[in-house]
Amino acid sequence: MDQSVLVINCGSSSIKFALYPNANASEPSIKALAERLGEPSPVISIKGDITEHISLPAGSAHKEALSGFLQTCESHLEHLAGIGHRVVHGGETFSESTLLNADTISQLHQVSDLAPLHNPVNLLGIELCQQLRPELPNVAVFDTAFHQTMDESAYLYAVPYDWYENAGVRRYGFHGTSYRYVSAEAARLLNRAPNELNMIIAHMGNGCSACAVANGRSVDTTMGLTPLEGMVMGSRSGDIDPGMIDYMVHHQGKTLEQVSSDLNRNSGLKGLSGLSNDMRTLLQAEADGDSNAKRAVDVFCFRAARQLAALSASLPSLDAVVFTGGIGEHSNLVRQRILSAWRSAAFKLDNDLNNANGDAAGRITAAGSPLAMVVATDEERMIAQDTYQLVNHD
Repeated sequence: MDQSVLVINCGSSSIKFALYPNANASEPSIKALAERLGEPSPVISIKGDITEHISLPAGSAHKEALSGFLQTCESHLEHLAGIGHRVVHGGETFSESTLLNADTISQLHQVSDLAPLHNPVNLLGIELCQQLRPELPNVAVFDTAFHQTMDESAYLYAVPYDWYENAGVRRYGFHGTSYRYVSAEAARLLNRAPNELNMIIAHMGNGCSACAVANGRSVDTTMGLTPLEGMVMGSRSGDIDPGMIDYMVHHQGKTLEQVSSDLNRNSGLKGLSGLSNDMRTLLQAEADGDSNAKRAVDVFCFRAARQLAALSASLPSLDAVVFTGGIGEHSNLVRQRILSAWRSAAFKLDNDLNNANGDAAGRITAAGSPLAMVVATDEERMIAQDTYQLVNHD
């Protein structure tokens, strides 16, 4: 009997589930989303081999949602090999996916201050799984792990060095599970060995970052200590002048907490447009003549081009630029505007290929042009594969 793996991604008010029926499965047999947890009307939507829509009692939180999923899907979970968890921040402690035990969970608690919005709830998911299914091994797969190959010239900030030594202040980067999957998949599509390719990958969704991958290893990335640094995002500012924070606190009467909240939740596309953090909504509004939407999209695309161009300094050569994530995979207009804004790189799009989100090998550029590609990411499958490898004791 094939053994399955359950992948869990715990958010502050949601849990995503994906059940992979065997080690070779490219798609989950069951996907589920528990959302509005802790609110008046939490629900679980399950699709695949089971289709259910479950309304949970008002105020139900993560434990009730996880228990409800496990009970509903019980007959499909009889042969679980283990549970894989997305964990946002592994600090410098974790440079690869890890089979969890009391010691590694203690180490996870010690790095949670580096991602206070993410890691505690990731840990909550792990500890709830240990309570509800104590016989199963748990694996943590880290967003930061792929970037632990960066040199200190790329990861250090020019701040007092004891900030790094005593508080772990450095650039860690995120979306690493996506970059690991996409860099291998791009190499497969190009029929090249991953350790022979130099590429820049742009992961663009509500959160956006980019990564310079040299010979299969991360050498630079745009996000830093937290997921706030770098590119303009849905509701996050990306790069700012740090002096802006002092200015807003001391001259505009905002508290530090208000400024931090605004930079994370009310900036980016949402802040610039005053309309939405969703690129699809803004592109439609721009097409309808909304100048605020146009301004937000223009800033997003120009700043992305500038970030990608900067990352090219970290590579000996550039074999491909790869777009992934919700915006990267599906928005031909955004890709076109980013590559047009990166004028020195002289990309020439094939409009038909770009409109089709790439040919069979993902290519969107014309013959003779530097190569740009679209490659769909699959972080859940990557987590499942790591989990299979780590719990396989054969």
